[in-house]
Amino acid sequence: MNGDVAEREQCPGKDPVGLFRDGHVVKICAPMVRYSKLPFRTLVRRYGCDLCYTPMVVAADFVRSAKARDSEFTTNRGDNPLIVQFAAKEAQVLCDAALLVCPFADGVDLNCGCPQRWAMAEGYGACLINKPELVRDMVRHVRNQIDNPRFSVSIKIRIHEDLKRTVDLCKKAEATGVSWITVHGRNIEERHQPVHYDAIKVIKESIHIPVVANGDIKTLKDAENVHHLTGADGTMTVQWTAVAAFLYGEVGVLLVLCLPFISPLRWQKIFMIPLWSKMAVFWNKMFLTIIVLLIILFLDAVREVRKYSAIQVNEKVANVNANAIDHIQMKLFRSQRNLYISGFSLFLWLVLRRTVTLLTQLAKGMASHAALETQVNDATEAAKKYMAENERLQEALNEKGSGENKEAVETTNGKLRKEIGQLKAELQKTSNALHKANNEVAAVKKQSEGLRREYDNLMKEYERLQNASSKVEDRKDL
Repeated sequence: MNGDVAEREQCPGKDPVGLFRDGHVVKICAPMVRYSKLPFRTLVRRYGCDLCYTPMVVAADFVRSAKARDSEFTTNRGDNPLIVQFAAKEAQVLCDAALLVCPFADGVDLNCGCPQRWAMAEGYGACLINKPELVRDMVRHVRNQIDNPRFSVSIKIRIHEDLKRTVDLCKKAEATGVSWITVHGRNIEERHQPVHYDAIKVIKESIHIPVVANGDIKTLKDAENVHHLTGADGTMTVQWTAVAAFLYGEVGVLLVLCLPFISPLRWQKIFMIPLWSKMAVFWNKMFLTIIVLLIILFLDAVREVRKYSAIQVNEKVANVNANAIDHIQMKLFRSQRNLYISGFSLFLWLVLRRTVTLLTQLAKGMASHAALETQVNDATEAAKKYMAENERLQEALNEKGSGENKEAVETTNGKLRKEIGQLKAELQKTSNALHKANNEVAAVKKQSEGLRREYDNLMKEYERLQNASSKVEDRKDL
């Protein structure tokens, strides 16, 4: 094994599992034959690669031959975190190889996904996905014989035609203490066919350790898209960052709205500005939309909390893979944090809506109260003026004396008597005219009754003559 070994030993290695807790998509340089050696790894690290793999190394040759070790594995001080990928089919051989690289690397990866014919013929690579007990045994041996708790043990697999078998393999590997699982989304027979990202998503939802998506990821944009398609670990998604910012914005707005020296009337003036008036048209739709989004996020957070709270970890598994347990606890913490963020955002959004409504109603009430006070003051002033005028007139009347008042009253009463007499005479004339009209109406009614009877007699006579004429005509015809 070549490279700056002394420098690497003095430099404490990084915890690879910790990369999945840092809140971003972990960018990994996959193991590639003849490419993923030290110069290439040094190059990709300069462009933001988080984790690098070596090319696949046959563990038996690596353990047996120093020449193989020198040619297959080189490293230096800056080459970390580094994962050495081995092809192995025996637990002790893999363990021996891991012990050799442990001082110079941060973890080992068991290749269970190589579909090349020579590898499968030798019992390496993708044929191991059909031997879950052997995979579990190899991972357990490495875990038990390496003392460094930060040294990761991972596997890379392909999927079965029956996805249930793949899920079962991953669950068994998880129980054994594997740090994470890399899933190439194709089966053994597929080469250039589309990657089954939906299968990776199912696997991710079935286990509680990090899952790395692999296959046809050539750009950072591809990595982001695959992350959103599969839900692979390693990021706090943009949606929760946005919800947290929304929560802090709500807190700030509520604090401003509750400032004691800004009255509701001033807030009403602010609400009446043209910009707010234009926004108010869409206020109800925006309110309901945000309510629905926050409820969906809240229910999703509840589901995540229930998912990670339901995990029961026994003491044996905890001792085998402390990093995986830490990762589960971190996922539980994040899901609880998301639950609090979405719950408080929903609650404060409702409070904010209610606060704005109450401020508006209070401002209207204060405006109405001010208007009523103005009306009362105006009415009071008018009443005072009328009372003063009344007192002035009363004093004037008192000064003229009672004699003049009596003469004025008698004169007024005389005029009123004359008017009453005239009205009585007019009323008598009207009554006589009405009586005469009633008599004439009664006479007309009697006359009309007589005419009606006369008309009925004439009609009877006319019918009788008609009948007689018809009989005469009938006789002439005979």
